[in-house]
Amino acid sequence: MAAQKGKLYLIPAPLGEGAIHTLPAYVIEILHGLNYFIAERAKTARHFIKDTEPVKAFSELHFSELNKRTEPEELRPMLQPALDGHDMGLLSEAGCPGVADPGARIVQLAHEQDIEVVPLVGPSSILLALMASGMNGQSFAFHGYLPPKRPDLARELKQMEQLSGRHKQTQVFIETPYRNQGFIETALETLRPDTLFGIAADLTLPTQYVATHPVNFWKRNPPPDLHKRPAIFLIYRPFK
Repeated sequence: MAAQKGKLYLIPAPLGEGAIHTLPAYVIEILHGLNYFIAERAKTARHFIKDTEPVKAFSELHFSELNKRTEPEELRPMLQPALDGHDMGLLSEAGCPGVADPGARIVQLAHEQDIEVVPLVGPSSILLALMASGMNGQSFAFHGYLPPKRPDLARELKQMEQLSGRHKQTQVFIETPYRNQGFIETALETLRPDTLFGIAADLTLPTQYVATHPVNFWKRNPPPDLHKRPAIFLIYRPFK
């Protein structure tokens, strides 16, 4: 008789330092019961687990790293503990594993290997930003990172603005924090004056900043300096 397989728990991580309180108690309880983890960076994962005040010594914990450089043939060995009957945890750098995160690759493989996948409740910057934006939450699209070069970025923003107007769909995206200011400048130069532009920075943290206004408002009232602050941006063409 084949051994029962373990489960793969998808464990959300706080969106910043000092935000452990955003995780439900049952998530931390499950986390403390695991010995095997897959994470984008083992160092970050250890720091997160340490903040939850674990009862186990770190010498008992095992970490595999999964990131954009991980080769396909490296994935299956990461799930071997689950195939041997041990429950495992998949951790993101911040937020929910598998959402704008390389963990989706191991989740897909877990399904192929008939390993039960258990998503747990926790913070998602994408959904929190959408919730707080006042934009259409029935129809939305997340585009990840946009092109870094200004002409390409402007063209992409125009295309998303047109999509939003055509389908009444909120467009959601993220930027590398050190490029936030340049991105905002390009967006305000490119988008139409009445297009809604939303900013959600430092979500769940004491420094949180969330606001949605038409582009012409932002031009008169620039947002605060968001350099090196993690942020989600949103675009929506208002109903006519």
